[in-house]
Amino acid sequence: MGLILIIVLVILLVGGLPRWNYSRNWGYRPTHVVSTLLLVLLVLFLLGYIR
Repeated sequence: MGLILIIVLVILLVGGLPRWNYSRNWGYRPTHVVSTLLLVLLVLFLLGYIR
């Protein structure tokens, strides 16, 4: 389950990058939010709280 969450967050991270036309006006804010969530989930996964 934790691996699926990490994969979904990586996909959201790539989709939130301001490279495509629809997300250029957003700046880097969505990328920072998703990166923070990915980091928290990765730490929880490595500590064994998420299997």
